[in-house]
Amino acid sequence: MATILIVDDEEVVLNGVRRTLRANGFDEVLMCADSRNVEPLLEGEPVALILLDLMMPHIGGRELLERIASSHPEIPVIVVTAEQDVRIAVECMKAGAYDYLLKPVGADELMAVVRRALEHRELRDENARLRSKLLEQDLEQPRAFAGLITADASMIRVFAYLEVIARGSHPALITGETGTGKELIARALHDLSGRRGPFVAVNVAGLDDTMFSDTLFGHRPGAFTGASGTRRGMIENAGRGTLFLDEIGDLAEASQVKLLRVLQEREYYTLGDDVPKRLEARVIAATHQDPSRLRRDLYFRLRAYHVRIPPLRERLGDLPLLVNHIAREAAQDLGKPAPVVPERLYRALGRYEFPGNIRELRAMVFDAVARHTTGPLPVDPFIESMGTHDVEDDDTVRADVTRGDIIDEPQWREMERTNLLNALRRANWKISGRGGAAELLHIKPSTLESRMKAFAIEKP
Repeated sequence: MATILIVDDEEVVLNGVRRTLRANGFDEVLMCADSRNVEPLLEGEPVALILLDLMMPHIGGRELLERIASSHPEIPVIVVTAEQDVRIAVECMKAGAYDYLLKPVGADELMAVVRRALEHRELRDENARLRSKLLEQDLEQPRAFAGLITADASMIRVFAYLEVIARGSHPALITGETGTGKELIARALHDLSGRRGPFVAVNVAGLDDTMFSDTLFGHRPGAFTGASGTRRGMIENAGRGTLFLDEIGDLAEASQVKLLRVLQEREYYTLGDDVPKRLEARVIAATHQDPSRLRRDLYFRLRAYHVRIPPLRERLGDLPLLVNHIAREAAQDLGKPAPVVPERLYRALGRYEFPGNIRELRAMVFDAVARHTTGPLPVDPFIESMGTHDVEDDDTVRADVTRGDIIDEPQWREMERTNLLNALRRANWKISGRGGAAELLHIKPSTLESRMKAFAIEKP
């Protein structure tokens, strides 16, 4: 939590401002009634923001402002004074003040400026850390990414960015195609944050506005028909941790408005209750859709930080790592030895677009390991799943035959099986009749069915 320093020679003002700050969730508040003590205090305390009165004895506010701007330029200073001279305001801004408020200051006006100043500092600090991190290209906490298998440079840059923004409190928007691992990225961001609370994930796709409100905010008895008990909302369950809203792109318009208000005001109402509660969790949202389809105000509020996960087809160099890792995992799950992965499997996979990304690859590998008995991991299940045939392998076999080489039985059987699959797919799995696979192969339908059985080919 950010520490705020109030500098004013009037005790009544100090106590009043402190009460306002604490009522709005800022518990770390320091007060200083003597301007001579400000600089020594700053040397020993990590202050995030200063509220400074201009008219004070000993060291005047304008002189103190210049000193702070010179020795601690990273700390935003909000000047608070009864002086209504525009020239004074201009001078303060030139001297380094973040903003200028006139007494008496309303609580809403004060908190709006305080939050804006802290957001400005946080973004500035994190941009500086990001520039430094990208120059270093080293991860401080690589163990946080243990569940994300990669050696791709673009993914390492994503990890470096996550390390920079992890300690922030602003929302983050994760975008990426289906199956790229958006929730894994969100969990890594939470693990890096050190937040004192759990990671709570909610898939908002398919929730109507009523269900969305009940799921996030919870309800009191009698809040609506059928609400007989009390339900804690997911925001409350997340506490000071992380609230992950998956598939935010499918959220209804009315629910988007409610979420926007929660993010702006940092408070919400349990259904059936008129006492507001504070949003203390960090919100991370994710979508596989074009995020600009959201309301523009919500979109810009969510994407204080934007994490884009590249699709698998943009990081094909990770295929060997991923396939071997998933194959070992599948073998362990099935209680069998891990198979050897043939090199030509990587070449076959490298020609595929992977619309389902890593989730699709994972399903392919688990299926192939389940079918595997002896020898290298079979390539055919992958070819079948991709709906293609291994052109490279066909060309290799054809070249071998043309040169007069002899093809062994396993190669011949694999070539025959691939040929059967090609005919079946071209005929849309129709076996007999005009345009059927049997006609394309110039064999009887019963012969085709017999060969399909021999090769364990089943119609999808």
